[in-house]
Amino acid sequence: MAQHELDTFLPTVDENRRPAHFGWARTPLLSYDPLLCGGPRHRITESDRYIIFSPTHLMILEILDSGILGYIGISVVFLKDKRRSTQSYVIPFSLGAFELPKDSEKGSIRIQQKKGEINFAVMEGGARIIKLDIPKFGHHRHLWGVVVLSADPSYQSIVTHMPWRREKNAFRYSRRSPWYTAEGVMQLSGTEIVFSRGSAWGIFDWNRGVRPRSDVRFWAAACGLSGERLVGFNVGYGSVDSGFGTENAFFVDGRLHKLDQVTFHISPNNWLEPWRFTSNDNRLEMTFVPNQERFEHNRVLLHSLKRRQVCGFFSGKVVLDNGEELSFQHLTGMAERRKTQF
Repeated sequence: MAQHELDTFLPTVDENRRPAHFGWARTPLLSYDPLLCGGPRHRITESDRYIIFSPTHLMILEILDSGILGYIGISVVFLKDKRRSTQSYVIPFSLGAFELPKDSEKGSIRIQQKKGEINFAVMEGGARIIKLDIPKFGHHRHLWGVVVLSADPSYQSIVTHMPWRREKNAFRYSRRSPWYTAEGVMQLSGTEIVFSRGSAWGIFDWNRGVRPRSDVRFWAAACGLSGERLVGFNVGYGSVDSGFGTENAFFVDGRLHKLDQVTFHISPNNWLEPWRFTSNDNRLEMTFVPNQERFEHNRVLLHSLKRRQVCGFFSGKVVLDNGEELSFQHLTGMAERRKTQF
């Protein structure tokens, strides 16, 4: 089936509350409302994730509401020392309690508890502000600070709306934007983590939908400079039906260049060995040198979430839509395998 590019505003479900209008787009054209989804509340999954990094540090910040299992996670990765510090919280039966926005272009998320405060806010013009204040992070250290993510409002994203083959009410509506400039400071006890414009970047990963009973997904993204050009990519695949449009895309100065299928070539015995990425249209050839990996397994009753995350550096070449071949070196990013079951 040929990939279907969407170019008009449409809802993610039809009048019978069944998923409809599948494909991919360059902007968030589809409308989403959890109250109109055909699946039960405990199967609705919503998540906002940011990955921000400098030459020395990488941070992963995520808020996930998968109905039965709610999750808040923050990781600080020390790239030079090859170590990390992580704080995560599991909230049983979140069932929409985080009130994540229905629109990826507006709205704010603020979670304030005794354990700290997390605030993701979208400003006019598309800038995003990340504020943290966590008094007991990791080994009882204090993590706090502010980082601003900004980009040209004309920049394109890879937006996909995909079904699952055997579950008629399941779908995933996603947006990935691997091209933000990061600027700000985070304090981790006595360590100052500085994100400076021109050498620090951010990736936005936004997902909404109704999950199936089981799912396996591979995903990778990175961004940075190739000469004077801002480049980034988003690639992935899994058990979702991507026949209407894959999530694979390369970005140059905010312009999307669409790729078809991308395969991850990973050593089954050691994920810290270099990876290869290839595309079936021979437009992408890429290597990934891992820096470190992290395993995670969270469970509430029969609901299970397993993840294996690897951060590191990507290099390779890609053929753009106009036929130009672009080389890139040492882009910072991450890859993961995620498995959910219920």
